[in-house]
Parts: sequence; structure tokens; C-alpha cells
Amino acid sequence: MARRYDSRTTIFSPEGRLYQVEYAMEAIGHAGTCLGILGSDGIVLAAERRNTNKLLDEVFNSEKIYKLHDDMACSVAGITSDANVLTNELRQIAQSWDKHYGFQLYQSDPSGNYGGWKATCIGNNGAAAVSILKQEYKENETTLKDALALAVKVLSKTLDMTKLTADKCNFLKIYFMFRNFLQK
Repeated sequence: MARRYDSRTTIFSPEGRLYQVEYAMEAIGHAGTCLGILGSDGIVLAAERRNTNKLLDEVFNSEKIYKLHDDMACSVAGITSDANVLTNELRQIAQSWDKHYGFQLYQSDPSGNYGGWKATCIGNNGAAAVSILKQEYKENETTLKDALALAVKVLSKTLDMTKLTADKCNFLKIYFMFRNFLQK
């Protein structure tokens, strides 16, 4: 019994929880903010751009929003390299995209749980952002323009900076891609 109990890849706590999932969830909580807002005519994904290393001479920002297909994109919080396998899998799923249900917004976590959302946020200050989204989001009244304005408002109130600038955020609107897909 000289081994450490958490040196294996899948370790359960005495309460039955997976430590690796808890560590990954903690990493997401400290990551840059990523949010998604579903509008009646599209979806807005927004992500905070963070300088990954303050000692670099040039500012290097890691990308957090990935285009998966003409009509599908995803945003990643946490360790981006961990999401590479998932984004590749999503690219394969995107090839059989369901055009009958229109725009859809999903969030998944490291445990494999996922759910559909009208508006959601993960990452640093995610709870504060979700609180603002609960107050400001209007179901069946939010257009893509409203969703973009709401995303800017949420990021400006939750990011740890005095002024929100374009080089600190990355936005992706998904509306034109889906319209092109339906016309095929």
C-alpha cells in the first residue's frame, strides 16, 4: 500500500466522486469567461481573450471559439488542449446537423453531462454572468442584435478589467451560416 491513492487515471473519492472531473471543473471556474445567448434569429457566442503568459514579449491569446462546420461552432473554457478531442468529435456530428429544430445552444461539462440552454455562461465570474442573464434575457423577444448587446453588457460587468475592448473579447454570430444551410 505504498502507492498514492490518486495516481491512477480514474480515482474515486471515498464519497464516490471522480477527482479528475472535480479538478477539470475547478479549471473551468478559473478560465476565461465564455457565454452563449440564443436569439430568435441566431446565436451569439462570446469569449474572453486572455494573455496566456505575461512574460511573452508579444501578446499571445489562445482562441476559445471554434468553427466546427458551416452551421456549428463551440466555445471552450478551461484547458483548451483537453477540448481538442471534443471539437473533432463535434465536427463529425456537425455533418449530420438537424435543420428541423433551428438554432440550439448546448453546454457540456467534463463529467459528460450536457443540457440545452437559452443563455448560459461558464468560466471566471460565471455565476455573476448567469445572474445577469436571468434578469436581462427575454424569451421569444431576443433577436440576434439584442443577444449581441446583452453579451457585451454581461462581459463588461463580469470581466476583471476597467474597460471592455475589442482585443479582449471574441464574438461569433451564428445566423448567416444556418440560413445558407437551409437554402441547400
